[in-house]
Amino acid sequence: MPDDMIPNVLSIAGVDPSGGAGLLADLKTFSALGAYGTGVVAALTAQNTRAVTGIHPVPVAFIAQQLDTLFADVRIDAVKLGMLGTTEVVATVADALRRHHVRRLVVDPVMVSKSGHHLLSPDAVASLRTRILPLAEIITPNLPEAEVLLACAPIRTLADMRAAARALHALGPRIVVLKGGHLDGAESPDVIDDGTTQVELPAARIVTKNTHGTGCTLSAAIAALLPQHDDPIAAIRAAKAYLTAAIAASGELTVGSGHGPVHHFHTLWK
Repeated sequence: MPDDMIPNVLSIAGVDPSGGAGLLADLKTFSALGAYGTGVVAALTAQNTRAVTGIHPVPVAFIAQQLDTLFADVRIDAVKLGMLGTTEVVATVADALRRHHVRRLVVDPVMVSKSGHHLLSPDAVASLRTRILPLAEIITPNLPEAEVLLACAPIRTLADMRAAARALHALGPRIVVLKGGHLDGAESPDVIDDGTTQVELPAARIVTKNTHGTGCTLSAAIAALLPQHDDPIAAIRAAKAYLTAAIAASGELTVGSGHGPVHHFHTLWK
């Protein structure tokens, strides 16, 4: 796209009323990184920084209507997928992505909330694996999500991460960003795999409880930056740098008493 054109980016995700994760966090991320945000609601949750107390599904026909109506009018330069919840929603979204010829797709395979609540039904995992991942330009699983997608043993080392990233690539996405935040130790490395080469993105672990929505924010940042970079690896690096700074600045916010949100507007608010 032309350098002077502001990208339009779409999030298809659930709504977290506390604003730290899901669609609301994605829209903040898009705005902070110079993209115009659009959103399609795939699920409703009752949620705060401490717990998810309820999930209300959105009728799949209405999800399809939201998508078809949006694509009929608005140029969409990248799409990010977050919480889809059920097999029916996964299938509906996959069909819409194909129908509207989406090419620049970032998939965050949301399965479990920070508070431990399951956000993707077990029967939907196979559908996500076979219907969504092959459409993706980039997927951003954490280690527990990778273990579920691969049905593999626990991933405990950087060597395990490298092997898992290559196995995830075999499921169809063009690039895998396997996040290492669940590893033990002072570092929080990510592994990027494009099927040919692997790149490690190191980062020091920031000691904070404010990690609500970190996965949502990283994938949204990648989606916002992809249309603004010729090289997807450069977009991923910039997205990780943004997230790391947002986590470091999270103490400036006072939102809830549990896992607080990252500071999406850390460079804009004084």
